[in-house]
Amino acid sequence: MQAKKIAHLAAEAALNKKAEDIQIFDLQSLSTVTDFFVICTGNTDVHVKSIFQEVDKELAEQGVDPYHTEGIELGRWILLDYVDVVVHIFQPAIREFYGLERLWGDAKIEEVKDEQVEA
Repeated sequence: MQAKKIAHLAAEAALNKKAEDIQIFDLQSLSTVTDFFVICTGNTDVHVKSIFQEVDKELAEQGVDPYHTEGIELGRWILLDYVDVVVHIFQPAIREFYGLERLWGDAKIEEVKDEQVEA
């Protein structure tokens, strides 16, 4: 499965669990480490873990399993590494502190929103 498709599936799964401020960063021209970041926010450790579980489940159903995961126990910042796509699920203060948006500000960024809410 193509990395861009994995990134969008992860973002949609996060949206299903009401993740906030979901962004897909296209890093293909900026990094050799990964092609895409999916970054989103959950408000509590329970919310972050719920988003993680949904992303993990939805991608596993498509035959895509993470190479590595981190942060599941605490639920402040969970990382799912799919090699070409890295999913970051943050609590708000942790997201602000690490500022991946500032670090990768040169990337093309796509915001993912629930179109029904926007209407």
